[in-house]
Amino acid sequence: MLRLKGEHIRLRALEPDDLDFLYELENNETLWEISGTTTPYSRHILKKYLDNAHRDIYDVKQLRLCICDKNDRGIGLIDLFDFDPKNHRAGVGIVVLEDKNRNRGVGEEAIRLLTDYAFSTLAMRQLYANVVVGNTTSIHLFKKLGFQEVGIKKDWIFSNGIYKDEILFQKLKT
Repeated sequence: MLRLKGEHIRLRALEPDDLDFLYELENNETLWEISGTTTPYSRHILKKYLDNAHRDIYDVKQLRLCICDKNDRGIGLIDLFDFDPKNHRAGVGIVVLEDKNRNRGVGEEAIRLLTDYAFSTLAMRQLYANVVVGNTTSIHLFKKLGFQEVGIKKDWIFSNGIYKDEILFQKLKT
């Protein structure tokens, strides 16, 4: 049975009311390294994005879900990106906005829910994640969830004036 609701969080589609949360998250410069963002987003552009967030994953090749706490307050985002139904694979990305919600099982529960959804409902055979070397929290998280380190992309990310390697993790459906 498909469940996008866990013990402590749930995953849901983005709603128009998420504009302020999305604006805060997307314009948080401390998160730009992991998102590849280089310029701020206006409320206008983010509203247009939300207006189109209902589009089908098979059309836009991406699915973004809001990670919500028990009070249905947005605390993060989790994505399937580069959705490839022909080859049965997709990338996984996750961000939890506030420090107070990190290292508390939110990311673990969100990735478990999304992985189950991708493997059961979307018939994915493999998921992958890209993690910058040095992001020990994310490295630990993906390893804990059964993602295997399958490669290093040398000098992949240019951030704060230096090049950083990125680890490629992969999880195959068992």
